[in-house]
Amino acid sequence: MASDLWHLIAIFLSIMCLIWSYKFVSRRNQPALDTTPGAAATLVVSGADNFADWVSLNLFVPAAASKVKQSYDAFLILDVEATCQRGFDFDYPNEIIEFPVCLMRWKDRDGDKASQLEVIEEFRSFVKPSWRPSLSEFCTELTGITQDQVDAAPEFPAVLRSFRGFLVKHRLIEKNGKRRLRFCWCSDGPFDIRDFVVKQCFISKMPIPDWMTGDVLDVRSLVKTHTSKIIRPIPRVGTLNIPAQLSVLGLSPFQGRQHSGIDDTRNIARIMTQLALEGVRLQPNTAINPRRRWYWMGKSQIIEENLAH
Repeated sequence: MASDLWHLIAIFLSIMCLIWSYKFVSRRNQPALDTTPGAAATLVVSGADNFADWVSLNLFVPAAASKVKQSYDAFLILDVEATCQRGFDFDYPNEIIEFPVCLMRWKDRDGDKASQLEVIEEFRSFVKPSWRPSLSEFCTELTGITQDQVDAAPEFPAVLRSFRGFLVKHRLIEKNGKRRLRFCWCSDGPFDIRDFVVKQCFISKMPIPDWMTGDVLDVRSLVKTHTSKIIRPIPRVGTLNIPAQLSVLGLSPFQGRQHSGIDDTRNIARIMTQLALEGVRLQPNTAINPRRRWYWMGKSQIIEENLAH
């Protein structure tokens, strides 16, 4: 009986220590999470009003997962930059002015299982716009891309020809464009191929290459799905920009300049590497319609006339 009593007293004192600790936990407007594998992580969220709330936020972050089945051999991380005007929405006829890609492959593939991704090589080219060749001041401020850089760059069809050579070099496609390996396009949101590439191909009067068609891995959506298992409140997709994704995965801050296409792409590659280490299956999650059309794409229509309305 005495030993049981002392056991109960010890439990009571432990609970009191937790309550005392909770009273001194700093409240923050933004959640903070220590995601060191194998560590007890405390996520402090403004508005946790009682001890039960606080206890529910003390979560265990599992150690890196073992290899899981991965269906794709390679991943093409894409984050384009495009022309833009202050005050216009996503219906604007954007032209791509930077086309950067990180090629990622597995370095520990064992049959159909893997967990470690690495960047094999990068492709980057600035692109000369053809419809409105002059960049707006807003566009240069946002992207850091200058008029001199795009003036000296090839137009989009030539950039795609160069990139096709990049894919052939790495044995992702045959010289005739047929796929040799299972590879997946990846981007922060669905916009890069669904919107920007589709618009650019229309403006350039060319079809979307077969090797750019197919569904896309929306990395932002995948991060939301994965982290919703451990983070409360669940972050909204709209607020999960690249720096926020790095944060919720416990990675160091954004490296480089935001809205630089190549820097955005490199940071998305970091996110992909971490997701793979945590045992997340990397596969397409967003359908892309290459025949999507905007109002200014109507037959016999002139882009300038539509923008004027």
